[in-house]
Amino acid sequence: MIDIGWERPLHQRGVASGLAVTRDHVVVHERGTRLVSLDPADGSVRWDVPVGTWPRAVVVAGDRCLVLPQDRPRLSCLDLATGQPIWSAEVPAVPGHLVVAANVVLVGGWRGYTPLRAFDLATGQLRWEAESHTVLPVPAGEGFLLGEPGDTRVRLLDRHEGRELSAWRLPQPLADNDAGSVISAVGPGRSLLRCGPRALAEIDLSADTAREFFRADTDLAAAAPDPAGGSLWLAERRGGYTVVDPAGGVLKWRVDVGERLVGEVVPTANGFLVASASGTLFHLTSDGRIAKRTSVARRIWGLRRAGTDQLFALAKGSLLAIKIRNSAGLE
Repeated sequence: MIDIGWERPLHQRGVASGLAVTRDHVVVHERGTRLVSLDPADGSVRWDVPVGTWPRAVVVAGDRCLVLPQDRPRLSCLDLATGQPIWSAEVPAVPGHLVVAANVVLVGGWRGYTPLRAFDLATGQLRWEAESHTVLPVPAGEGFLLGEPGDTRVRLLDRHEGRELSAWRLPQPLADNDAGSVISAVGPGRSLLRCGPRALAEIDLSADTAREFFRADTDLAAAAPDPAGGSLWLAERRGGYTVVDPAGGVLKWRVDVGERLVGEVVPTANGFLVASASGTLFHLTSDGRIAKRTSVARRIWGLRRAGTDQLFALAKGSLLAIKIRNSAGLE
C-alpha cells in the first residue's frame, strides 16, 4: 500500500513546526539554521537558505514562504520558487503564532507574551497591532477567530484593521494547546472549537451564540478536530481517536491502536492512514478498524499529506517521502 520514495537526512531532530507541505512544494528546516525547498517527486534541492534556529513556524502562502525562527525576533518572507528574501519585519521576542489569511500575516499572541501584529503579505508593512493572549488563531470569514486558553469568550477580529467584528460565549472554557490549534474551520462561516475536557463547540459566524456540538465519552486531547475522509477525527488524551459525523455531531466509531498517534489523518482509497510516535503507520478500514501495520522509522514526529497519493513523515533525523499505492483489498 505504501512505498518510501526518498529519504533526506536533516542532521537534527525533526520538528513539526519546521515543515510545510503542499502538492508541489516541500519546505523543511534542517542542519540547525537552514531552510530548504525540495522537489516532492525526488527530493532534489530547489533552494537552500539560512533562516535561524528551530523555527516556531514555517508557512507557505501562495507563492511565498514565511518563517519565524526562535533565535532572532524577525519574520522573514521568501519567494517560494527561489528562496530569495522579499521582505522581513522586526517582531517582539517570543512571538509564537504565525497565521496567514488572504493578504494578511498575523504574528504574536502566544501565552500573551507579545501583542498580535498584522503585516501586509505583499509588502511586509505593519497594518495593526492588538494586545491578546490567544490560542493559535484561525482564518474565518473576514478575519481571524481567536480566544484565550481557559476562557469562554472567543472573538473574530477584522484582518484589515484588527477591530472586533463579533464575539461569542462558549459552553465550556477553550482548551489550551500551547503550540497547535484547538479551532477548525469546517465550512463557510462555520468553525468547531475544542472546549472543556470532552466537548466540541460550534460557532456560526452569522449567529449570535455558540452551541455544544458534541460531547465525547472519554477525555479528548487539546487539539483541533481533523476533518478527513468526510469525518471529524478528535484526538483522545490517552491516544486514539473519537470519530464524529461532521453534520450531526454523532459518534461514528473510536480508534485505539494502543500507541500515541501523531500528525494528520490521511484518507486513502479504501480507508485511512495514521502514524504512531514509535514509527508505525496504521492502515485503517473505512470504518476505523486496523487492517495492517507498517513500520517505516524508529520514530515519527509529524505527518503531513500532500494530495491524495503522497505524504511526508518527519522521522528520527530525516524526512521521508511516502507514496500511497492503491489500497484495494484492505477491506
